[in-house]
Amino acid sequence: MSVDPVLPPAGRHFRAPRKGLRTLPLALLFAVVALVITGAVVFAAVRSGTPLSGPAGPVPAAVPEAPVAVAPASLRNSIDSVLEENSDYRIGLALADVSGDAALTFGDQEAFTAASTAKIITAAAYYHLVETGGAELDDPLGNYDAAFQLEAMVNQSNNDSWLLLMNAVGYEKLTEYAASIGVAYDPEENLLTPAEMALVLKQLYAGDLLNAENTAQLLGFMQDTNNEDLIPAGSQAGVEVFHKYGEFAGELHDASVLTYRGSSFVLVIYTENPGGFKEPGQSNVIRELTGLIEKSLFPPVQVGE
Repeated sequence: MSVDPVLPPAGRHFRAPRKGLRTLPLALLFAVVALVITGAVVFAAVRSGTPLSGPAGPVPAAVPEAPVAVAPASLRNSIDSVLEENSDYRIGLALADVSGDAALTFGDQEAFTAASTAKIITAAAYYHLVETGGAELDDPLGNYDAAFQLEAMVNQSNNDSWLLLMNAVGYEKLTEYAASIGVAYDPEENLLTPAEMALVLKQLYAGDLLNAENTAQLLGFMQDTNNEDLIPAGSQAGVEVFHKYGEFAGELHDASVLTYRGSSFVLVIYTENPGGFKEPGQSNVIRELTGLIEKSLFPPVQVGE
């Protein structure tokens, strides 16, 4: 079963896996997000969780819990202005508080060719197979083991590793797994909306998909990748970024979790040049949107704080 029509060019260089795994903080607290619409202050949720150390009881919220469902008028206007200035491209954006139940969406919310951002679904599906006894991380896969292929696929965006892991899970099982986490996904079509990708990352970061060890490992692969020129390059100093970029023909995407001082948000930006080839303007608009959103969601970040 071939996925050539939807995969980026194969043969991307990748390095041998690191011997040690990155570690993440034992607890991540989710901060209050103040949201304003037409001059009225709309309160957001404060919820506490420990996504990398197992379930824990919630801390009483300072205000009634509610999903992030609206954006400050100034932020929405700024985003709309950027989208209008870059109307030559098809752009879809999804933004979600990891502790909330709703995603904000901007621009085009129809499905895009997801390119390599969908590798996160394949990775989660394989880890799930391991956790349910259907595979092992040290199982031989190609010339290496599955653990090596997972890191190569996510951290270095290697397509050969992707094909090996998709075949190991099975295309039908991969579709079934995606459906079980609320996403309609066919690996042969490789189509996702920005909101669907945001849902995957929310659940991953919250620890709802995988156990603590596998969550930490997969998130670790999503840092210091072979392409830090999109959302990471647009981020403020002090913001921690976990992300997976994707590119195919005219598609250029980045899907991320942004954390700063306990506040955690998912940001997914999909762009498409209808001309069928990638342009520098797509990278620029991803970085510009990242900066606008971070300034609205996070307090000013001072280097050294």
